[in-house]
Amino acid sequence: MTLESLGLTPSTLVFIVLGLTLAAFIWGRFRYDLVALAALLGSVMLGLVPADEAFSGFGHPAVITVAAVLVLSRGFERSGVVDVIANQVLKVGERLMLQLLVLVGTVVVLSGVMNNVGALALLLPVAMRLAREHNTSPSLLLMPLAFGSLLGGLTTLIGTPPNIIISAYRGNITGDNFGMFSFSPVGVAVALVGLMFIVIVGWRLTPKRNSQAATDDMFDTANYLVELKVTEDSKANGLTLQQLRDELEETIPVLAVVREDNRRAGYQFHGVLREGDILLLEAGPDELKLLEDKVGLSAIAEPEEPEEGQSKGDDEGKDDERQPVDTEGLQLIEAVVRNDSMMINRSVRQLRLNHQFGLHLVAVARDGGRLKQRLRDIRFQTGDVLLLQGSENEIADSLSTLGCLPLANRELHLGQPRKLAVSVGIFALAIVAMLLDLLPAAVAMSSAALVSLLIGVLPLRDGYQAIDGPVIVLLAAMLPVGEALETSGGADIIAEALLRFGVEWPIVVSLVGLFLLSMLLSNVVNNAAAALLMAPIASSLANGFDASLDPFLMVVAVSASCAFLTPIGHQSNTLVLGPGGYRFGDYWKLGLPLSLVVMATAIPAILWVWPL
Repeated sequence: MTLESLGLTPSTLVFIVLGLTLAAFIWGRFRYDLVALAALLGSVMLGLVPADEAFSGFGHPAVITVAAVLVLSRGFERSGVVDVIANQVLKVGERLMLQLLVLVGTVVVLSGVMNNVGALALLLPVAMRLAREHNTSPSLLLMPLAFGSLLGGLTTLIGTPPNIIISAYRGNITGDNFGMFSFSPVGVAVALVGLMFIVIVGWRLTPKRNSQAATDDMFDTANYLVELKVTEDSKANGLTLQQLRDELEETIPVLAVVREDNRRAGYQFHGVLREGDILLLEAGPDELKLLEDKVGLSAIAEPEEPEEGQSKGDDEGKDDERQPVDTEGLQLIEAVVRNDSMMINRSVRQLRLNHQFGLHLVAVARDGGRLKQRLRDIRFQTGDVLLLQGSENEIADSLSTLGCLPLANRELHLGQPRKLAVSVGIFALAIVAMLLDLLPAAVAMSSAALVSLLIGVLPLRDGYQAIDGPVIVLLAAMLPVGEALETSGGADIIAEALLRFGVEWPIVVSLVGLFLLSMLLSNVVNNAAAALLMAPIASSLANGFDASLDPFLMVVAVSASCAFLTPIGHQSNTLVLGPGGYRFGDYWKLGLPLSLVVMATAIPAILWVWPL
């Protein structure tokens, strides 16, 4: 019995595979790269993708270009190009609309020449600092900033993966890829209109919250810093801090140990506790009870007011003995978990934060509120905001390795002028080579990335860390699956359904339908996956109308990057979820009208620049 005898044609099988894949993407139980890989292998086993072509996607020019752009983006960050711009952004005044114009305008420009998630990550701390300095609700700044990074990606070939994918697809069909600035006429128009809408109207549609996840008072650290004294009969007497944690079966972070006049940060104290030692730690009521019950540590009482008739001098020595512990020098920092972080779905113990990275977890906030559960039981999620303590000299490297973005105590460094100039020069040469058709985009960008690594603009380790492994696997796995949608006839079936609108209505109605379908898809799956799946449909639709392929591909390129409706539609949206204190339902309030504005701008612009 064959699959055909059961009525399972290749197109039917492709729809089943894609349906299961989309369901898995929406469910979110498994990472999207694993889902994409499962879809690829399933397609191979069903005979939809030839076995000898299963992994051809890993050598596809679009995948190589995306990887190279990610490396170059990290090089811009390290060279100080963006820090120079950010330093100027911080000089804006107190007017909210001016802050939005400068912030969102800057991220739009940056997203055109580097990865849009990277551009957002670099300006996110700047937005947080602006909010603090001018007493602005961060929720009014962060969502517009995230959406601005998506709009900026529309303006150039390398601005966002969907543009690279669409360009490569056009090359496969016509033999001629879109150029570096082929997307600019439409992309710039859409980005400018979107920017104006956000600055004038859109920010009013964002929730105004005093987000706990985005202010200095988020963790209310002072209210949780307590001092505990080791007494003679305390079980903690004679234990190391690690033995104390083992005894408690809880990772309560000790911020400092004070012995006589000497204070050591908890991560630097390796001896045993002695009578009279004072432990400065962050704890709530439950943790304090645990400390008292298990190891005999209780909070030091504040000195009482002297009784009537008793002079203050009688207690002067006691008051002097009980001075508040100075917390200066303790490096406490807020950081947000990025979408590519190694911390996702892992706990403190699994990560060995203290031993491996020298970091103590003090608190975690999610969805705008501090988590009250035990720290050891928390499995980190994208967008979680962490309060961490670590060595001032090592905390930046530790956060970078873990995949966390610092939100507070981040100093802006102007970088080295030589590296800044060299980084810009290398990128400019790559662009010139592409514009003059001297080199394809994949070769030009890869050459620029290689030179950046060879001359030390970016350390080799950082170069490898910059390559987003899950995105690369997603692209490489979904490319053959997208081709199977076309070769099986599945794309033609969907195109025929859209063609029916074109029989009785103008072609522009079908373009609107294509835009809406692609946009909705991009809000529930990765935008690169949406572009991969919709490109064959756009091609079939163009053939059905006997029209030019370019306007249909441009519709897909723009709409695949319009993931404004949900926090899971794009990594930029997810990155601001925690710091902005947003909820899932907040995004569509600004995202829906912005999507309609983009569509109303993009389709006329596309038809003007790329006639049917």
